[in-house]
Amino acid sequence: MRADRLVSLVLLLRQHGRLSAATLARELEVSTRTVLRDIDALSAAGVPVYAERGRHGGFALLPGFRTELTGLNHDEALALLVAGSRRGAQAFGLGSALASAMLKVVDALPDSYRDTAAGAAQRLLIEPETDLLSRRLVTEEVPDTIMAAVLRAVFAGRKLRLHYTAVGRTPEWRTVDPIGLVTVRDQGYLLATRNGADRTYRLSRVLAAEELDEPAERPDRVDLDRTWQERGRRFRTGGDQVTVRVRVDPARRDELVGTALAVLTEETDADGRLRMEVTFQDPRHAEWALWQLGAAAEALSPQWLRDSLHARATALAACYAPEALI
Repeated sequence: MRADRLVSLVLLLRQHGRLSAATLARELEVSTRTVLRDIDALSAAGVPVYAERGRHGGFALLPGFRTELTGLNHDEALALLVAGSRRGAQAFGLGSALASAMLKVVDALPDSYRDTAAGAAQRLLIEPETDLLSRRLVTEEVPDTIMAAVLRAVFAGRKLRLHYTAVGRTPEWRTVDPIGLVTVRDQGYLLATRNGADRTYRLSRVLAAEELDEPAERPDRVDLDRTWQERGRRFRTGGDQVTVRVRVDPARRDELVGTALAVLTEETDADGRLRMEVTFQDPRHAEWALWQLGAAAEALSPQWLRDSLHARATALAACYAPEALI
């Protein structure tokens, strides 16, 4: 996002005094032409950047430059940076104002916090442009104590210990290396690695979280949008995923959608029930999800799932048959 880059540009100039366009381009991983456009944008926003010509020339800030913003503590400033990462700022034509505001917020932080703030935006992704999970409509809430521990670990780059309940499994403690946070349709996800393998955790399924002192094993810089897209593609096309055709009571639709990976098709039968095609992570996940809905949902295909649910129901009925009572 351009606003994030403008913040980084000003911080580089504050830290190093004077840098050439080529050096700035290398540090920001953009073209020299992009740097020149960003310099113009900063000047238009009132940031006093000037050019020095010559062999050792470059761009610099006027001596003593510091924006004025009082009354913010570290957490409040980070909250503004998080809000500033929303795509809506561009949609409503507030990009330039947002860039200027973010510069002031970062510059107002104490020196000891500035590096953390500068890297905060790249660890957060809000409403990415993806069809993964796009049909989920459930709004989830995460306890403040859990969210605070996760945020601290993500921003500080420390390992995170989670008490997590995966679908159809008992809760377990696990230690992960947090990479960043993503929100999609009011649902939060932690992107992390565990023992070097990619992992994505739904925040509403975290029962407890502890920030550890040990540094996380992760790259210093991350393109969270690209990481999310790549994981989404692997998630949709990977391994043991199964597609299920199901008839479900409309009153229980959100429960089904809330646990499925994606909804492929949806229509209403003549009797008012919904006929849907949904994808689950694996056969065990599909069987668990349909079993939770009881008679409110009927698996139409595949046949192995119908057979498995029938066997479960038969065993349960036999257990509770009158003649089974001792």
